Amino acid sequence: MVEIFTDGASSGNPGPGGYGVILRSGQHYKELSEGFRKTTNNRMELLAVIKGLEALKTPQAVTIYSDSKYVIDPIEKKWIYGWVQKGFKDKKNKDLWLRFLELSKIHQVKFVWVRGHNGHPENERCDVLAVQAGKQRDLLIDSVFEAEAARG
Repeated sequence: MVEIFTDGASSGNPGPGGYGVILRSGQHYKELSEGFRKTTNNRMELLAVIKGLEALKTPQAVTIYSDSKYVIDPIEKKWIYGWVQKGFKDKKNKDLWLRFLELSKIHQVKFVWVRGHNGHPENERCDVLAVQAGKQRDLLIDSVFEAEAARG
């Protein structure tokens, strides 16, 4: 069993932001984070889940802990399948949702919602990672977001 803890952050929405991830399985522990020059909090929340799943080398049973209802509700309440049928009409972050769906075919994913900024040690650590990542000097480009933002 693998546990993945995630968080995303942005300073301004949109603005510079980042994600933080902790992967834990038995004695194994790994932290991941990246920062982007212009993005949104929701994109970073969802990208954190994706990056955590992409870090797994083999199909796994995974429990993902997130404080993001934006990420958890569409999956747990199965809204995402209606979005797919409608081609994500009027929905943001189609690129990331499709990326998540592909990963969800590989891994057995279960979500657990945790209250953010409420003393949950791993969630607090992921928040620190996400905020620090968004403050780095050489931020990555969230090219899909920036292209969509430029189109209006």
